[in-house]
Amino acid sequence: MPLRAGCARVQCVRCTGPRATDTHEAHLPRRCRHRHRLEAPGRDGRRAVRVGDARIEFTPAGHLLGAMSVSVRANGRTLVFSGDLGRGDDLLMPAPGRVAQADVLLIESTYGNRRHPRDDVQAHLGEIVRATVRRGGSVLLPSFAVGRAQALLLVLQRLKAAGELPADLPVFLDSPMATTATVLYQRHSKLLRITPREAATLTDDVTLVAGPEASERLTRQRWPKVIISASGMATGGRVLHHLKALAPNPRNHIVFPGFQVGGTRGAALVGGAREVKIHGEYIAVKATVSHLEGISGHADADGLMDWLRGFESPPERCFVVHGEPAAADTLRLRIQDELGWRVSVPEHGAALDL
Repeated sequence: MPLRAGCARVQCVRCTGPRATDTHEAHLPRRCRHRHRLEAPGRDGRRAVRVGDARIEFTPAGHLLGAMSVSVRANGRTLVFSGDLGRGDDLLMPAPGRVAQADVLLIESTYGNRRHPRDDVQAHLGEIVRATVRRGGSVLLPSFAVGRAQALLLVLQRLKAAGELPADLPVFLDSPMATTATVLYQRHSKLLRITPREAATLTDDVTLVAGPEASERLTRQRWPKVIISASGMATGGRVLHHLKALAPNPRNHIVFPGFQVGGTRGAALVGGAREVKIHGEYIAVKATVSHLEGISGHADADGLMDWLRGFESPPERCFVVHGEPAAADTLRLRIQDELGWRVSVPEHGAALDL
């Protein structure tokens, strides 16, 4: 079968209602309909579906709610795609599940050349917020709507519960997608690392900003506050309006709590840019800008290697994908040197006969 290298992502949506089969069926190719069967989930969260002669197994990958590694077994062969793998010490998600066997493996490499800093994220963010509030400023957290926003809410709630932030400090979640995702995290709290009670309190005393008019009013408010808004790399979304309002004021602090791809506004700001172009105009950046790397939801290079060591035997072929060139090649070398596997980084768009 042909394998094409490129940007691949699998989203697994857990459907539990009586018409769940119909929901899955609507997204299957026409030739596969009425030939698939969704198996009951295992105790470790694994699920499988049969499509014709193929068995497709989903293994929880940590990282985000519903993130799965995918194993496709057909004709006596198994192809595994890791998907985005989570951390063993993630704030919200359990560690990624192990996959025992693969003939062909595709492993992601987002953090293939980096290790997470040994940083107490809660203490670090608490220090930033306290210092900013003392000087009369606000903290802006550009955030990915799914996973990162919920982790930030958790940290802020813990800081308030510990008395390390004022209980009445205003916190705003200004992202419709993040608001919806937070409801899903609360609904499926049994899949999280935290307790259902802690999940239920994620939005306690948090203002969920609804329409664009309310978001615009928020940009005009000048009292100290914390705003979580998407997108996480400041490439679009409501966060741009908050950047325009907050970046020119040195009392404010902009904290990027996640990976920043080169060429994005987020990367430019973390790199020290003193002005950024937003909506056709250049905005001066006088606010403090920080990068809170320790809250990343991705497995770092050591975490990826640890997951790979869970295979009972080496795959026949291993392809390093879904990473920037330097990260992918660094991970390739580690796999080759430390595990002795046959491994390569395929060219984008390359076709490989498996």
